[in-house]
Amino acid sequence: MPLHPEAVRLAEAPNLATVVTLMPDGQPQALPLWIDTDGEHVLVNTEPQRQRAKNVARDPRVTVLLRGETPWEWAEVRGRVVETIGGPEAREHIDKLSRKYTGEDYANPIGPQGRVILVIAPDKVNTAG
Repeated sequence: MPLHPEAVRLAEAPNLATVVTLMPDGQPQALPLWIDTDGEHVLVNTEPQRQRAKNVARDPRVTVLLRGETPWEWAEVRGRVVETIGGPEAREHIDKLSRKYTGEDYANPIGPQGRVILVIAPDKVNTAG
């Protein structure tokens, strides 16, 4: 299914999103994260050793709640991780995200495992605003 235009708009702006993955025992893990889109998918950049990356490697189902400037602007994207991209592309992507949110390249240290982009395909999108 295509990503709703409202979800694209919210993901392209410097809005944090709540990304929900499933822990090994089935409990949800929800974290506020920087977010991006390629127009068809929601993109999350993380480190492969982080719990969210481990969670989606085991169970690719994800919910992303994108928030806008007002409480009435939001989009919920329920979907699954369909691809994980690493290497230089993921490293360049975290700099792009950092410039979007902070105006500067990513300054935090990156571990030896590097970064990965979780590519999330929507199965259902709900919007308001």
